[in-house]
Amino acid sequence: MSLVRSLLFSTPLIALCTIVMGTLSLIASFFDRTGNSQHQVARAWARMLLAVSFIRVRVEGLEKLDPRGAYVFVANHGSFMDIPALLASLPQQFRFFAKKGLFSIPFLGTHLRRAGHLAVDRSSPRASLKTMLEAARIISVRGVSVLNFPEGGRSAEGLHEFKEGPAYIAIKAGVPVVPVAIVGMRELLPMGAIHLRSGKVVLRVGDPIATKGMEACDRTELTARLHREVSQLLAAR
Repeated sequence: MSLVRSLLFSTPLIALCTIVMGTLSLIASFFDRTGNSQHQVARAWARMLLAVSFIRVRVEGLEKLDPRGAYVFVANHGSFMDIPALLASLPQQFRFFAKKGLFSIPFLGTHLRRAGHLAVDRSSPRASLKTMLEAARIISVRGVSVLNFPEGGRSAEGLHEFKEGPAYIAIKAGVPVVPVAIVGMRELLPMGAIHLRSGKVVLRVGDPIATKGMEACDRTELTARLHREVSQLLAAR
């Protein structure tokens, strides 16, 4: 019954919501070049997706964040539904990193570009460094947060080793980096699955870690600390 609901109800409604809200976001981009309006549309889209999927997200630790503050958010990544959960739950305006190839897809690429999200070219270290510096500039100049999945992509199980990019960006921008754990979403929609199950998910926000006074050489130690923090948040009961 759950599979039938997923295929005949949730999946078609997810597609419909994505088309409608994606169109609204694109229209909004012609009137607001900051990406802020598009983020509000994306937040509404995320809540719609969670609702039609019968996924309830309980958020813990939001009181640790300054609603007006800028951060680098670092989260584990095990499901396509992680981004809707984060968009629906975090109060900050934030931009995220996406694979460069996604920016070449008609409509999707236009939306990502006009909303101010950042393309990552993993084949070029120089291009990756340029993207990280651009992310630090956006945070410093515009006061907008950045979201990154430091595992480098979705993981089928466990918590993979973190890449140092988010720590580097936070240090360069001089803003706190925040560990975030998404608990239970992978079980509802694992990698490669088409069966979207309903259920409860917990999104835990850890303590912001200050980076002022840190140098670029401190990124390795900070990355290891972030991995420990996210791992502990995932294991918390």
